[in-house]
This record gives sequence, structure tokens and C-alpha cells, in this order.
Amino acid sequence: MELSITIEEPAKRGVLFGPADRHLKLIREALDVQIFARQGQVKITGPSKNVSRAAAVLQRLQQAVRHNRPVTAQTVGDAVAAFAVSEHHQGDGALDVYIPGRTIRPKTPGQARYIEAMHRRDLVFCTGPAGTGKTYLAVAKAVNMLKDHQAKRLILVRPAVEAGEKLGFLPGDMQAKVNPYLRPLFDALHDMMEFDQIRRFMANDLIEIIPLAFMRGRTLNDSIIILDEAQNTTIAQMLMFLTRMGHGSKTIVTGDDSQTDLPEETPSGLLDAQRRLAGIKGLAIIRLDRGDIVRHHLVQNIVEAYGKNGRNEEQVPK
Repeated sequence: MELSITIEEPAKRGVLFGPADRHLKLIREALDVQIFARQGQVKITGPSKNVSRAAAVLQRLQQAVRHNRPVTAQTVGDAVAAFAVSEHHQGDGALDVYIPGRTIRPKTPGQARYIEAMHRRDLVFCTGPAGTGKTYLAVAKAVNMLKDHQAKRLILVRPAVEAGEKLGFLPGDMQAKVNPYLRPLFDALHDMMEFDQIRRFMANDLIEIIPLAFMRGRTLNDSIIILDEAQNTTIAQMLMFLTRMGHGSKTIVTGDDSQTDLPEETPSGLLDAQRRLAGIKGLAIIRLDRGDIVRHHLVQNIVEAYGKNGRNEEQVPK
């Protein structure tokens, strides 16, 4: 396919194209098209879908020039990613993953809102009871972005907090000690990627699964970052985690505020963050409920039964 676009303001072509036509080169490499600029026009050739997307990116950049907004390499990258995501999410919100023939789709209206929020916002909080797909859909979104080259790295994070029992000394090196806490994230990944591919991506540092404590001091650019079991973070830990997000990154925070394993006197960083950040533009707070549970039908009944009396009530046999 071949398409020509007229340059609206030829005098500003240097702003539009960038130094040494850098912006055109970025579009060419990102979308696998050929771009030629001649006599007040830009000619784009290549596969029809890619040409249409490249044309849409150029039109967005021309709009920025028209309104005297700065056009940088970051602007170009954001425009390319925005149109790629927009096209990918038309329809039923399906997410393609690496295993051939497998597509992850929302099964409830709440899950559809969650996927849409992850699509549109750079920071998403999602809370809800067990079985609502909080972690699973977040990992699916991350794998989808990795596959579509919308992110360069996938960082999966969990606080290493014991769920109501003391496990004592764990043998092995550091990785062996923290693996039990990170196992649910591996389980979700194995549903969407082959084992050898996961191992290869981890060896090449494209996928990193780490405890929350290892996040201090880092800045993560062009990454999708998931914090799971966030109800078990302290306020200081949550602040530390949220400030790791760098340029071109997306952060998803999931947790079940009915299953906090922190000491009773320690407030949850998840609940505190949702209260502090409510109303800030650019983020979304999604609440899933019992109607979004998609595990075995008994799980919904169990959640409802425990919800009636409060989960912390202990029945002492007499």
C-alpha cells in the first residue's frame, strides 16, 4: 500500500521530522514502513495496516506542530504506542498472548472495565476478593504488551509476607527463599507462555519476578510493572514502589483488602494509596466484587459466607 500525506506547515518540517529526520526514522523502524519526504509531501509504503497506522501517527504529530506543542522522540513513541493499543483493543477487549490460539478475554463487565482501564491509564489500582482475575488479567495485559512491543520489560513484584503462619528458616539461596511467595505469578505466566520462552526471557532480563524489597533505588523505563498482593505493603513500601515508575512505563497494583496479612497495628499501603490518590488524573481505581469471581462456583459462596461474619472472627471450639 502507498499513501501520501501533505505537510501542513512546510516551514516547520524540521520540528515535524526531527533532527536529521529522526522522527521519521523512529516511525519507520517501529511500524516497518518506508517513508520518503519530497516536495511538501510524505509518502508512506508498506503493509496496509502499518501504513494506516504510520499515517495516523504523522497526523497526530502535525496536530502537535499546528498547536505549537513540542514534538520529541518521546512524543513519537507515545503516538505509535497509542495507535497500536487503540487498534488492538477494538472489539471485545481480547488480549493476545504468546501461546498460539490462546486469547484472554474478560468474562464479566467488571473485568472488561479493568482491561479498559489498563489500556487507557498508566497507573491502575484493582482490588477485589479472591477469584476475580485481578492478577491473571494484569499478567495477561503485561504479556500482551510485551508481545506487541509496547513495553521492553515485564516486572512482576510481590511483598514476601507470610499468610498467617510462621514458616521459619527456609533453605537455599535467596532465589529459593523467595520463590514460594512468587509462585502465583509464575502460574499465571505459564498459562500464557511456554516454559522455555519464560526461562529465555528471564535469562535475558525481559521478565523479572522479584520481591518488593528488591525494588528500592530503581527507576524502570519502558516497562510494565505489576505489584501483586499489594494489601500486604506498608505505606512506606507503597510509596517506594509507586515512585519506581519511569518514562514510558505502566504500573498495575492489585490486592484483596479483605485478606491483609500485616500485623493488626500496621495500616495497609494499598488502602492508604487509594485514599490519598483518589481524584488524581491519569490513574484509575477499579473495584471488582463477588459477581466478578470466575473460579469454581463454590469460591463465590465461600467469599460470601466469610463476608457475612467478618474474616477475622475466630470460632473457638467448646
